[in-house]
Parts: sequence; structure tokens; C-alpha cells
Amino acid sequence: MKQKAFDYLLTIPRGMVVTYGQVAEHVGNKNLARVVGNILHHNPDEKKYPCYKVVNSQGKLSENFAFGGLRGQKKKLEAEGIVVEEDKVNLKKYQYKEKIR
Repeated sequence: MKQKAFDYLLTIPRGMVVTYGQVAEHVGNKNLARVVGNILHHNPDEKKYPCYKVVNSQGKLSENFAFGGLRGQKKKLEAEGIVVEEDKVNLKKYQYKEKIR
């Protein structure tokens, strides 16, 4: 499950985000969003696996983002052209919608 979650991050296009629930659904159980959050918090390679592209179901950034906290996540998202307002991303505009396998 862990590697599948990290590998899913590699499929998210530039300028798009997904939710923890989407990652959980991709790995097989949409009810494991919190588990996914814990897995991503222990990202073994920040440069390879873009965990900053994962937000909560309301589009809010993570205060516990492993690589620089909320400000670090915001900076990385904005570098991809994603607008962050009040520590939140507009999911209607930036959420990646991929069909689950």
C-alpha cells in the first residue's frame, strides 16, 4: 500500500492536486485517508515523490507538511502555478480527476 501511494503521486500532472481520500481510493480503500496522510508524512524522497500535491477534502494545506510545514507546501504549489488563498486550494479548479483503476 505504501509504495502504491507514493507511485500514485508520480501520476499527478503539474499544476494539479489530489486529496488524501483520492490517494486512499487509488490504493484500494477510500476510508484510509488518515493512513495515507501518515504514509506521506514519512516520504522517503521529497524530490521524487511530490507529496505537497496532496490536500485535504476541502482543499486545505497541511500544517504538518513534512518538508517545511504549511509555508513549504504553499511555496511548492505556487511554483506550479496553483493559487493558494488562505492556505487553501480551489479544488474545482486544481483537483486532478482521474478514473480509479
